[in-house]
Amino acid sequence: MPSDRVLDSPARRRAARTASLAVLPLETVGPDPGFVGGLRSAVRGVVEYREMLGLLVRRELKARYKDSSLGFLWSLLRPLTTLIVYYVAIGKFLQAERNTPEFAIYLFSGLTIWMLFQEIIASGTGSILGNAGLIKKVYLPREVFPLAAVGSSLFNFVTQLAILLAAVVLTGFPTGERWLYAPMSLLIVLTWGLGLSLMLSALNVYLRDVQYLVEIVLMTLFWASPVVYPWKFVADALPGWAEQIYLANPVTAAVLGMQKTFWLAGDTAGENGSMALFPADHLTRMGIMVLVGLVLIVVGQRVFARLQADFAQEL
Repeated sequence: MPSDRVLDSPARRRAARTASLAVLPLETVGPDPGFVGGLRSAVRGVVEYREMLGLLVRRELKARYKDSSLGFLWSLLRPLTTLIVYYVAIGKFLQAERNTPEFAIYLFSGLTIWMLFQEIIASGTGSILGNAGLIKKVYLPREVFPLAAVGSSLFNFVTQLAILLAAVVLTGFPTGERWLYAPMSLLIVLTWGLGLSLMLSALNVYLRDVQYLVEIVLMTLFWASPVVYPWKFVADALPGWAEQIYLANPVTAAVLGMQKTFWLAGDTAGENGSMALFPADHLTRMGIMVLVGLVLIVVGQRVFARLQADFAQEL
């Protein structure tokens, strides 16, 4: 008899658990159907899982520099090394600094915002694949993974921005309305970066070539933006319609905005007519790009929502 009770106990426990589950109300898991309902449930889900989002950001930062001796110092050493390489190669060897006063400030202003955009897109594209194990085991709003990529990228941006601010304190601190441009540059990069990351991270689950295509596009965008050369060169070389296409690049707008804020020598250079000027309506262009970026976030989230249903099977 005791052996019979032992054999029956697992079956009894399963029966008891089945009975207890049967009385529970059915709870739907996943986003609500419809455009507005789906968008609202996605925002609500991210807010409910904000603590998980914070944990993912901290985990990504710790994993990036895990077992390294210098740890977070690498987030400073990489942009500084890039700055030195471009400064020596383009500023000294190609003599770009001859026509660009305070070339290091000019260069680092553009590099700082460019690296933020590059990191958001690159890490955001691989964010779903990189968290495949977690996605297959538990349910949580999958949008938190591209958002976590944005959060960790912002950490590196803040550290680089601190270096840039320290440099402009020594060379001349910007004042007045030029401070409108830097926040607008940041908003452009964040809105466009998040919108594109949502779409690309979902597409990358089904088409693994997307991540390699993104690397090529990012390399093209870098040289299609006035990071290491003045925008004036482009304005002089391209016809009017091509110049408008060039200025329609959101990265170009963000880079010019950062240079407008921190590169004080650009005012004098512009007056001389020999160096980089800024588009007269640049602040208006930046405002339009922020609005387009907000629309892109909505479109990106809807694309993400349509594709996320089969993530677990594809991963």
